[in-house]
Amino acid sequence: MQLPQGMILEQFEVGPMSNFLYFLGDQKSKEIAVVDPAWDAEYILNKAKDKGYKIIAIFVTHDHADHVNAVDDLQSKCNVPIYISKSESSFLGSQHKNVKCLDDGAIIAIGSIEFEFIHTPGHTPGSQCIKHENILITGDTLFIDGCGRCDLYGGDANQMYNTLYKKLLKLDDSTIIFSGHEYGSRRYDSLGEQKKSNIYLTCKSKEEFLRNRMGMAY
Repeated sequence: MQLPQGMILEQFEVGPMSNFLYFLGDQKSKEIAVVDPAWDAEYILNKAKDKGYKIIAIFVTHDHADHVNAVDDLQSKCNVPIYISKSESSFLGSQHKNVKCLDDGAIIAIGSIEFEFIHTPGHTPGSQCIKHENILITGDTLFIDGCGRCDLYGGDANQMYNTLYKKLLKLDDSTIIFSGHEYGSRRYDSLGEQKKSNIYLTCKSKEEFLRNRMGMAY
């Protein structure tokens, strides 16, 4: 896979729940954002140092502990802003410092590379995906051959359907999906291929999605 020109994208598997965290940034400036820092802040810091990267931001796809339990440790070492959806209100307690709330469609630049934040509720009220050109970091919204649970606190299968079918499926088939966990047979895949193989993206109606894919009555 060829990355967009000038972009840093590195994927790391961490923790007991097979989480993926990411470095996103600018090859020229070596500035990066860390996406969903969890489990081991020292590991993250050492990886960035080894590669000569400067952490200037933290991006959060959603507020579940397995995606954010190293946020405060990392932020205390780097003193950088934490970007999260304004709809993820449970994250906005006084214990978190320098939190920046994003609207749907917000653009944040890391060096010269711009990232768009797409509000994708369903797994949590403030789940968001992060996009640069054909690269899409999906957190727990969309997995390789799966999608996020909707039965946890704040989850909503109706919202998940709208997110998948009215937002993500409208993206170009060349979009490359990088998810929040190592749950699939591949570490990333194109949206075009996922449209063929992912059972949560092949439903003929919302009712089918709720009934057959999410096990819900309608």
